[in-house]
Amino acid sequence: MFLTGIHLSVIYLSKEAIVLPMYRKSLLILLLILIAVAGGTYYGCYTQEKESVQLDVAANPAVQQGGTEKGAEITVYVTGAINKPGVVTVKEGARTADAVNACGGLLPTADAEKVNMAQVLKDGQQVRVPEKAVPETTAAAKSGSVNPAAKSGTSSKAAPSGPVNINTASAEELDTLPGIGPAMAQRIIEFRETEGAFTAIEDIKKVKGIGEAKFEKMKDKICI
Repeated sequence: MFLTGIHLSVIYLSKEAIVLPMYRKSLLILLLILIAVAGGTYYGCYTQEKESVQLDVAANPAVQQGGTEKGAEITVYVTGAINKPGVVTVKEGARTADAVNACGGLLPTADAEKVNMAQVLKDGQQVRVPEKAVPETTAAAKSGSVNPAAKSGTSSKAAPSGPVNINTASAEELDTLPGIGPAMAQRIIEFRETEGAFTAIEDIKKVKGIGEAKFEKMKDKICI
């Protein structure tokens, strides 16, 4: 009987010794499975996030350039009745009002109605703001004299005190030049606004209607 009990105990311990390594092995396998699942989940999330970032970068070129996206700029020349006339740089798509403000705004004598402040500017364009025309009677009253031509009912061009700057002159000033009437003066101004400032006095011959003959008459009376 005692031997039988010992025999049974030995059998039980032997089974337990066999079960214990199998239990540990099962735990190890389960642990490896959990690690593999966790690793796969992490890799999947990381890959998805990386692809999302790459798509965002491809969709937004500004990110590829360090996060800064600078708009294109243009350069225009503002002259006339302006506080600070000169060359200014504004954003592409800017309007005449933006360039005028960049030059300190209009002078009190500026004739703003003659300028389209809403016009979209082009690179290299010239913007000229004319001054308000002073009525001849007012000017004569201030000087205390009356133009004889006004008495007789005829008009005459006032001779300029010096050469006329064809880049900045108003229509009235251009009208004083030989062979230039009001229509031609306006044509010169429109040419400046579309083509830019004259770089030489000979360039005025590019204006339609001004040939060599007219240029010879005015060349000593103009400058740039």
